[in-house]
Amino acid sequence: MNRKELIDALAAKVDCSKADADRAIGALTEIISDTLKKDDSLSLVGFGTFEVRERAARTGRNPKTGEALKIKASRIPAFKPGAALKAAVNSGEK
Repeated sequence: MNRKELIDALAAKVDCSKADADRAIGALTEIISDTLKKDDSLSLVGFGTFEVRERAARTGRNPKTGEALKIKASRIPAFKPGAALKAAVNSGEK
């Protein structure tokens, strides 16, 4: 599912215009991004948790030449699914 399909599905589910659904999705993604920028996590009970994880510096290899190179430490966004989401995915229902 892409963003346009998500907008269509949300508009149909909550009986609102596609423009309102687009603004709602835009606001949600902005809130999640702003929260992670502040190094906070965002938990939606039953759905999951968005958080920032630290990735340590490491040595990698250039696949073309095989030469070793240093990869600097970074912070990455991560999602940890909640129990209800895991159960829904594993129930086999579509």
